[in-house]
Amino acid sequence: LRPYPQRGLNDKRRIFNYRLSRARRTVECAFGVLANKWRVFHTTILVSPEFVDDIIKSCCILHNFVRKRDGYNYEDMESECHLDDIEVIGTGSRTNGIEVREAFAEYFINEGAVPFQNRVL
Repeated sequence: LRPYPQRGLNDKRRIFNYRLSRARRTVECAFGVLANKWRVFHTTILVSPEFVDDIIKSCCILHNFVRKRDGYNYEDMESECHLDDIEVIGTGSRTNGIEVREAFAEYFINEGAVPFQNRVL
């Protein structure tokens, strides 16, 4: 998903951009943790999408096992959350993406609203 352009944002679009940004940071941080531990994430994974799902789940399970066994080291985590060079690739139609973005924007201001999102208004 892409954020709305910054020019002329209404509240709904501003909240969407804020929530998308928070989600992206969370995903990038989680991926950074996995990529720091498992080399399979350092390059393109050339297998079927179904098998990629299994690889990701396996790495998450192994990560949790290692953390439980070895403990949690906060200092290690701080350096694992920087993935500014992620390549963005398009996979769907532009119209479909716009519809999905609009559906999430509506959700975020209605039943999916959370108190902290109003900080951006």
